Amino acid sequence: MGYDKKLMLFSGRANPGLADAIAGRLGVVPGPVTLKTFQNGEVYCRFEESIRGADVFIVQPTCGNPATGISANDALMELLVMIDAAVGASAHRVIAVTPWYGYSRQDKKSAPREPISSRLVARMLESAGADRVLTMDLHAGQVQGFFQIPVDHMTAMMMLT
Repeated sequence: MGYDKKLMLFSGRANPGLADAIAGRLGVVPGPVTLKTFQNGEVYCRFEESIRGADVFIVQPTCGNPATGISANDALMELLVMIDAAVGASAHRVIAVTPWYGYSRQDKKSAPREPISSRLVARMLESAGADRVLTMDLHAGQVQGFFQIPVDHMTAMMMLT
């Protein structure tokens, strides 16, 4: 059997404009996905078309967006739910595009009895089923070491200088 599916791109609610810009550059249309938050704060996701066998890119920075009413923690949970839904829908690969990697500043212990939250987020992304993570300008490069999956750490430093 040949592999005939190509990439599919979906957006979370943290920055749909960014996903539209990326899709425009790639010459694709963001796929339809239903995302909502129930009254009790739970996040719901449903892909509205078949993603079986496709390379699914989920664009979801883990930052808040007041325009869509999503907090940083909601964005992270939404990303996890989207990854899990894509895995459950038989996507070939699931790539989390998280230009803003939340909790990356919490990459080490500065005092006793505090977590290394950046490592926890990495474990959660892997547990949800992400095959790869693409991120930008991590607080520290060591965050990549928290992952067991490939991490593409891009930087905007050259554009800024």
